Amino acid sequence: MLTNNKADLVALDAQAVRASVELASRVRPADLSRPTPCLGWTVYDLLAHMATQHYGFAAAARGDGDAAQWRLRSLGDDVVASYRKAAEHVLAAFAADGVLERSFPLPEIASGFAFPGRQAISFHFIDYVVHSWDLAKALGGDVEFPPDLLEVALDVARAVPDGEARRTPGAAFAPALVWAGESRLDQIVAILGRSPHWPG
Repeated sequence: MLTNNKADLVALDAQAVRASVELASRVRPADLSRPTPCLGWTVYDLLAHMATQHYGFAAAARGDGDAAQWRLRSLGDDVVASYRKAAEHVLAAFAADGVLERSFPLPEIASGFAFPGRQAISFHFIDYVVHSWDLAKALGGDVEFPPDLLEVALDVARAVPDGEARRTPGAAFAPALVWAGESRLDQIVAILGRSPHWPG
């Protein structure tokens, strides 16, 4: 189950987002063309996707279901600053009073349907745990999260449906992979279709 303390989910999401910002701050121009664990995406593609998602989720937190909010954004000349601005935007949106009691329209996931705030933020949370891992790997390093965050992330990852839907073009996650090891983060990314041994 997800954490029962509603405030915790927002705080855990913020930790994951801040980890992604710290990783993004290490990106240099020469890194932008590096491959990532996201098939076919470079570091620039990954950061642009992540920034776009921040703006989309922030809009959803305000009840804005316009699909235009989810159109891929350019990061301009200062990629790191643009990503940081996007992250700050979603952190501010999620910090609003009562955000977990709101309904979030998420047209990228289901058009015409609104998700409970807690569930929607759990989607964002697991994305930024995994995308932080993606970015760290692309830069040749690792990312660390505290055990309490990883336990909640594992619960969310296990709740993501597996099966044929993950084989369709544009699916958020690839089919789950067999995992054997001790790292909780490796277990999470394997459940969501990433090889813990990427790029091996």
